[in-house]
Amino acid sequence: MAQQAFWERKSLGEMTAEEWESLCDGCGKCCLHKLEDEDTGEILYTDVACRYLDSATACCSDYPNRQRNVPDCTVLRPKDVSDFHWLPSTCAYRLLAEGIPLPDWHPLISGDPASVRRAGVSAAGRFVSETEVPEEDWEERAVLWV
Repeated sequence: MAQQAFWERKSLGEMTAEEWESLCDGCGKCCLHKLEDEDTGEILYTDVACRYLDSATACCSDYPNRQRNVPDCTVLRPKDVSDFHWLPSTCAYRLLAEGIPLPDWHPLISGDPASVRRAGVSAAGRFVSETEVPEEDWEERAVLWV
């Protein structure tokens, strides 16, 4: 009998740094700017992305230096699992935190990083850079596809 995958037998807090990083499907949605409704707490995603998000791949163009480049860049950590409600409903970190299995298109299941884009889950090619849209116009760029 095959051993269960690490994400099925470990909690998020028990994972190694390498396992934790491998959960990211590379969709790029967490790098889209979000707006929070002050009255309801609802999170609205926009199609405006961090200047370092590559449009073709939806990957950070300078991942090792992201915190230096963007001081308020969100770094997901196991200790913050209870705050993951703002992540997209397709995010592996959120899914696992909520006890939901990874979908078939996730690269850890499919073995193919391109499966995210084929499944229509990736932000690749669906956003503009924050350098192209003034912040005061972000609200007009709210999207529902996230």
